[in-house]
Amino acid sequence: MQSIVNIAAKLGLQQDSLMLFGEHMAKLRLGALPKKDFQPKGKIVLISAINPTRTGEGKTTVSIGLAQGLARIGQHVALALREPSLGPVFGIKGGGTGGGRCQLEPSTRINMHFTGDLHAVGAAHNLLAALLDNAVHFRSELDLEHRQVFWRRVLDMNDRSLRQAVIGLGGRLNGVPRETGFDITAASEVMAILCLAEDLADLKARLGRILVGFDRSGNPVTAQSLRATGAMAALLQDAMLPNLVQTTEGVPAFVHGGPFGNIAHGCNSVIATKTAAACADWVVTEAGFGFDLGAEKFFDLKCRSAGIWPSTVVLVVTVRALRVHGGGDSSGSGTLEAIERGLTHLQHHVQSVQAFGFEPIIAINRFAVDTDDELNTIEQYCVGLGVSTALFAGFADGGFGGEALAHAVIAAAARPQPTVRYLYDLNDTPEDKIAAVASTIYGASEVEFSRTAQKDLERIRALGYDRFPVCIAKTHLSLSSDPAKVGHPEAFPLPVEAVRIAAGAGYLLVMTGDIVTMPGLPHDPAAYRIDLGDDGDIIGI
Repeated sequence: MQSIVNIAAKLGLQQDSLMLFGEHMAKLRLGALPKKDFQPKGKIVLISAINPTRTGEGKTTVSIGLAQGLARIGQHVALALREPSLGPVFGIKGGGTGGGRCQLEPSTRINMHFTGDLHAVGAAHNLLAALLDNAVHFRSELDLEHRQVFWRRVLDMNDRSLRQAVIGLGGRLNGVPRETGFDITAASEVMAILCLAEDLADLKARLGRILVGFDRSGNPVTAQSLRATGAMAALLQDAMLPNLVQTTEGVPAFVHGGPFGNIAHGCNSVIATKTAAACADWVVTEAGFGFDLGAEKFFDLKCRSAGIWPSTVVLVVTVRALRVHGGGDSSGSGTLEAIERGLTHLQHHVQSVQAFGFEPIIAINRFAVDTDDELNTIEQYCVGLGVSTALFAGFADGGFGGEALAHAVIAAAARPQPTVRYLYDLNDTPEDKIAAVASTIYGASEVEFSRTAQKDLERIRALGYDRFPVCIAKTHLSLSSDPAKVGHPEAFPLPVEAVRIAAGAGYLLVMTGDIVTMPGLPHDPAAYRIDLGDDGDIIGI
């Protein structure tokens, strides 16, 4: 690894612009960040994917490999990626920094605590929860209705036993008993705010607008009314600053923020993306899970809020995922026919990309077990669709294995750029916004609103939050809300169970199907394989 000071120099950043965390990690100081109204010079390349299997299809690996490939052919490039959460690190994924010869470094430090951003988000979130329950306990002038408090607590760990909880037991001195629960930190609205805020003033304004519940007259109670904003912002002082690290081949990488893609907007921070675009000619960034979740939210939420727009869209595809979407087995067994059946799933995502005005580049992420026949089948299908492909072998070959994709991206970016195109207008009703995403991106035939969701929407209109964009919480394993419906399901309804107001983040959180905001550990969690060696190095990530 190179010194982080040398990595910063590649971006024109001096050492006095850095807050050092040892030799290989740093944060950018506040004065080094671009101003809110800055127009970035760098071309943004968005990496997305088809719906993945439970272990992922290597979208981060492709992002890193593309950046290394661009650097190898003489381009000035930086990455802008999200931070890993300890939940998936100890759960099923075992890490979130890429793989093989396409990793973020120092990968173990980034996966384990990093610079403390997620801990700061959790502390700020839970401080608000403590101040809220304190106001209920002392019967403050806010006159909070404890049965109308919906601000839960968070923990950066997968722990299903905390999904539902009762607090305040043990007598009057311990508070007012009520039902609540825990979400994972990456699902916190504070995390979403951190990733959408463009400066400290914007951060504080958004924190103040957080809606935590209602008083006995039905009026909203916010973090500002609880006088929590200043202290929460103070806890987030350093967490607001983007982190600078490097890839296996020394490409600068801003790694900052980490909202989940299925229950939040799934993108790294606006500040990191804009800073990268201020420092480099090319910015490679990704959006969580498949195009139906992360990328749609990248366009309709992040781009709309930040005033940015990508130059190119890359769609990551794997043989394994297509086999699953064709009814085969993710372990590697199955037939070529299963892959061929799964290609209709790819076609749907291509059409989704085109809905935003882009012709995607299909990055075929090659695994060691893939056969030439399987890879050729995908390539020929893409030829028939009229979209370009690039075989990606970065896991084994690093930047060299990403050069073909790099050339394809440069060629795509040289074509006339599409105009900004969102799926819906903010003046549309919430129902119409949800229907636009459901029909165009998911392929749903209709949207079914539960009685709870209908009541939520009535309150949203009464409070004046109906002009917010929508952030739909949905499974990442299927285009539908049912993770078992792989492939290209047709004529399915999208059930909306509830609609929550994320007033600070500035969107409506639409809950579909059985969405879990606190994941559980799998039967064989990655934590079993992680250890601390006698030499002090962490192994097994």
